[in-house]
Amino acid sequence: MEFFDTLIAVLDSTVRLSVPLLLAALAGLYSERSGVFDIGLEGKMLAGAFAAGAAAAVTASAWIGLLAAVVVSVFFALVHGFASITHRGNQIVSGVAINFIAAGSTIILGQAWFSQGGRTPLLGAEGRFNAIHLPFADAVRDVPIIGPIYAELISGHSLLVYVAFLLVPFTWWVMFRTRFGLRLRAVGENPAAVDTAGISVAWLRYRAVMCTGILTGLAGTYLALAQNAGFVKDMTAGRGFIALAALIFAKWKPVPVMFACLLFGFLDAFAIRIQGTPLPLIGRVPVQFMQALPYILTVILLAGFIGKAVPPRAGGTPYVKER
Repeated sequence: MEFFDTLIAVLDSTVRLSVPLLLAALAGLYSERSGVFDIGLEGKMLAGAFAAGAAAAVTASAWIGLLAAVVVSVFFALVHGFASITHRGNQIVSGVAINFIAAGSTIILGQAWFSQGGRTPLLGAEGRFNAIHLPFADAVRDVPIIGPIYAELISGHSLLVYVAFLLVPFTWWVMFRTRFGLRLRAVGENPAAVDTAGISVAWLRYRAVMCTGILTGLAGTYLALAQNAGFVKDMTAGRGFIALAALIFAKWKPVPVMFACLLFGFLDAFAIRIQGTPLPLIGRVPVQFMQALPYILTVILLAGFIGKAVPPRAGGTPYVKER
């Protein structure tokens, strides 16, 4: 029974740790399916987290923090779109620039506004998205197997956790069952054919990057207002790049993206769980190695188990209309 309790605790941490990865990976899916490569997921998440933490600290409202995060992230997404779609700039350079701008500006503004070393003030319960306890969770908690799964693994998460996982089937439906999704996938494969049909390639791609901004804003909000009690310097900690790796690992498909993010979340949760625990035949492993383990395993998985991942054919290539 102790093993089962430990497993439930690890899986519960897996769900919580995978949410920002999942939201960021779905964000990248919209952009890259349209042919706009986005390495700036990290920067948009970080900017969104700072906006959410700052707005919630000032207004004591989690919903205003969420709105601020989405607005700021969409702004950065539009900047990326303006550089790479309108002006046909290098999409990698634009994404890297956004990462640098977000990393520097959040620290400078945080120090200037709150004088706490680049972080925002700690938030109370009213400024955060708190855990939601589903009906009968306490009543069935003592029921063997089913009780802990429902009471601890399914119940007890914030609203953004449930939204993140509901966005997976929603994204699948949008991509494969709607006219917008069909056109989005087409513009990522053959923009010239879409343009010939009288559909604006630029407008489709702008809508895709706006979807990216909304979802990275949700991811940043989760980090600042659900997983933590405010913004902390560099709190994304490379999650945007891991989300990008998960997107490639899942070959740009929504449901495999969810499982890839859960896998990376499990690796992170497992590494946290066994920190300081002596392992058979090995002994106590240095904490630094355990902290680096998820990133090491990410590289190993991508290098050895992904197979051939073929991105959208027009990905990363600015569209120049033929005259």
